[in-house]
Amino acid sequence: MERTLLLVDDEENILRSLVRLLRRDGYKILTANSGDEGMEVLKENDVSVIISDQRMPQMTGVEFLSEVKEIYPGTVRIVLSGYTDLKSVTDAINQGAIFRFLTKPWDDALLRANIEEAFQYYELQDENIRLTHELKEANKELSFLNQDLEKRVEEKTHELILNMRAAQISQEVLENLPIAVLGIGDDGTIAVANQLAHKLLGHEGGCLVGCSSETVLPEVLNEMLQYAVTDGISEYERISLNEEIQFEACYSQLGCADHIQGSILVMRPLKDQVEANLKRGTGGI
Repeated sequence: MERTLLLVDDEENILRSLVRLLRRDGYKILTANSGDEGMEVLKENDVSVIISDQRMPQMTGVEFLSEVKEIYPGTVRIVLSGYTDLKSVTDAINQGAIFRFLTKPWDDALLRANIEEAFQYYELQDENIRLTHELKEANKELSFLNQDLEKRVEEKTHELILNMRAAQISQEVLENLPIAVLGIGDDGTIAVANQLAHKLLGHEGGCLVGCSSETVLPEVLNEMLQYAVTDGISEYERISLNEEIQFEACYSQLGCADHIQGSILVMRPLKDQVEANLKRGTGGI
């Protein structure tokens, strides 16, 4: 970034001397002979540091730099004067209008060091402004991401609640079906069993879930299961476990979803068996 310096003094020889001294430091140097002319230069150029004489016609250096502060607050402003009007200069320093007050005749090394420090101060301010802007933008982005995350969490929570309710309803429907249902994994482990399945198979006091189908199912049902694994589906067959427990059963294979494999055993009580149980007053299946 080019360093631009504005020199304001009503004496041409002073301006020429300053230009000769400071040109070696690589600054872009602009000059003006009065405060009004200096304001015109500022309108057309991006100036970082201003050095102004104090005693000038129409407008003093402090008055000029105080006006500059209002319009271009980011500039770094220095008074260079052979007159020590301490009150006006002190007031301007206290109000922040002036960064440094240097006297004529000046010490070349001290003047150059103060100007270098002024540019460093300007660049530090500029960097702080840039970083503050970046931080604000980052905070805006973070706020947007947080809002989006909250929305996603809310949507996901709502989805999970719906899924839980659907699962609860599905379980309730399964438990109250008028037919018995068993879900058997491809390893032969029973994963699902409703109330009627427990009752038909004589396990009302226990739990079929987690048991091996080979150990808890009658042989005839295990044989049907083997055929279903081979053929994919079986026809309804009449099963008689004893005189009181008779039903129709069929198997079908799972596999619509790639990660779910196994079989479904459906058992429906025979109508005449249900009526016979009712007549005996058992209130059974």
